[in-house]
Amino acid sequence: MNALTDAHEPLVIRRADISQSDAQSLIAALNAELSARYPEPGATHFRLDADEVAEGRGAFLVAFLAAKPVGCGAVRRIDSGMAEIKRMYVVPGARGRSIGRRILFALEDEARNLGATRLVLETGGRQPEALALYARAGFVRIPAFGEYVGSPFSICMEKIL
Repeated sequence: MNALTDAHEPLVIRRADISQSDAQSLIAALNAELSARYPEPGATHFRLDADEVAEGRGAFLVAFLAAKPVGCGAVRRIDSGMAEIKRMYVVPGARGRSIGRRILFALEDEARNLGATRLVLETGGRQPEALALYARAGFVRIPAFGEYVGSPFSICMEKIL
C-alpha cells in the first residue's frame, strides 16, 4: 500500500527549519498551486522570512507520513496578542485525511505559546477547501488586514484563542 494511502501510518508534525529541503519542496509545491489558481499579477502573497518563524517569534511546522513530508504550515507573531497563520499546504496525495486540520491545531498551540489570543489568516475565494477547513476550525471572516488590504482576491479570517 502506498505510504500516502496507508491509514495506519502515524502522522508526525514537528518544527522545521524553513530553509531545509523538505520545507522548501513543500513551499515550492504550494507556490505552484497558488500561482495556477491565481495567475493574475499581484494576486499572491508568498513572502515568509525565516526570522518570522524563528524560536520565540513563530514556527514553521512540517507534517510527515511514513517519514515523507506531506504538509506544512507556519505561524508568525504580529504583535503581543496577535499571530498569523501562513503557508498552509497538504500535498494532493495526502488530502482528505485531516492532515490540514492537525497542522492547523498544532499552529494554534504554537500561537498560544507565543502569547497570542487572536489568530488571523489570509486565504482566497478560489480555495474552497481552505475556507471550509478554517470555518470548521472556528475562524470567521474579518476585514482585510496588513498587506492584504486592497487585494481583491484575499479573504481574511480570525479566531479568538
